[in-house]
Amino acid sequence: MSPRPEEEKMRMEVVNRIESVIKELWPSADVQIFGSFKTGLYLPTSDIDLVVFGKWENLPLWTLEEALRKHKVADEDSVKVLDKATVPIIKLTDSFTEVKVDISFNVQNGVRAADLIKDFTKKYPVLPYLVLVLKQFLLQRDLNEVFTGGIGSYSLFLMAVSFLQLHPREDACIPNTNYGVLLIEFFELYGRHFNYLKTGIRIKDGGSYVAKDEVQKNMLDGYRPSMLYIEDPLQPGNDVGRSSYGAMQVKQAFDYAYVVLSHAVSPIAKYYPNNETESILGRIIRVTDEVATYRDWISKQWGLQNRPEPSCNGNGVTLIVETQQLDKCNNNLSEENEALGKCRSKTSESLSKNSSNSSSGPVSSSSATQSSSSDVDSDATPCKTPKQLLCRPSTGNRVGSQDVSLETSQAVGKMQSTQPTNTSNTTNKSQHGSARLFRTSSKGFQALPSVLRNTDSCEVLEV
Repeated sequence: MSPRPEEEKMRMEVVNRIESVIKELWPSADVQIFGSFKTGLYLPTSDIDLVVFGKWENLPLWTLEEALRKHKVADEDSVKVLDKATVPIIKLTDSFTEVKVDISFNVQNGVRAADLIKDFTKKYPVLPYLVLVLKQFLLQRDLNEVFTGGIGSYSLFLMAVSFLQLHPREDACIPNTNYGVLLIEFFELYGRHFNYLKTGIRIKDGGSYVAKDEVQKNMLDGYRPSMLYIEDPLQPGNDVGRSSYGAMQVKQAFDYAYVVLSHAVSPIAKYYPNNETESILGRIIRVTDEVATYRDWISKQWGLQNRPEPSCNGNGVTLIVETQQLDKCNNNLSEENEALGKCRSKTSESLSKNSSNSSSGPVSSSSATQSSSSDVDSDATPCKTPKQLLCRPSTGNRVGSQDVSLETSQAVGKMQSTQPTNTSNTTNKSQHGSARLFRTSSKGFQALPSVLRNTDSCEVLEV
């Protein structure tokens, strides 16, 4: 699901069309991009967030809406003005590409949040990979929209940052760490052990957990922290997760993913009936045919014509590796075949050095998220297939997304060999307040202070 160059090119054309209409109305106005498109971590169907800076007595929402209709930039029925919202915006769908766009006026927080996200991405290289997978995971379960009670992009990003800040293993933050292990540990923490009732998340000053009772003492009468309390590092007093009233549904989804992935990397996984046909990551992520078709159309319109088509394994996950490698990653190789597999891999390695047609998986090097205040990010499937798609033939046996990279799946597959050593080599890490020595068990993220943890099966030693 990593962004492709042609998708960025298409989105920039949408931005330029809208910016030209704005500049025609107000030549001195400044149009800036923020949100997931600014940070680079957007799904193929994510929207574009724009903010217009200028001097007006009253926000010119209706003036711009009329101009967009006049220039036929947007579908006639898609333009909506939300002038009563906390952050007034214009919502529209580009008439040619079906990309959704949100336009706000004089809102600084979104641009500042994008800079914050880029800083954290430099510090934690794993963040783009982790957040992209998590965004797709929530999207397909309709848990990614704040207005329906789900977790927005900014909240999800801050949860991932907190997870890495307070991780008991210091090697969790190095560039060559096992991303698959981290994904399972993320699901374990927020699906099983994090105490949503009593605990809040704080990012600033190196990260810490906060007791909600302490937070409530500083709040106005009648107010209390939300179920998913995340302190906004850019705006003190702002609870980023205040609108995520479906946080417990998200918790259940994370717990489900933890169980599924833990079973998929267990030693007995080789005996599962679907092990030969399904990747590890493919057990929790599916992408619709509509999205795959939409991405194909974008590639044809804006991409390279001679781009090679990777083979698909029939369950919506593109195979970037050979089938035998997938079997090995899923613990599906018998002991007598392992020696043969190593021999074949050496042969293929020598052949690949002389071949100029070797393919590689998509790599995401960017970061994620959305506006700090409004936290709006629509990652839904385009509301309708582009007009040009109506005349296109069906993709036939093609199923699901083209770019759920198995590099992450392979990393998850290494879990069985790496997790025991990782958990045994736990490094002490001081927290805010009194220093705490975390002693983790084989279950990973259980070592939370008593006010924070949701389980009693761990030890916390006060230093």
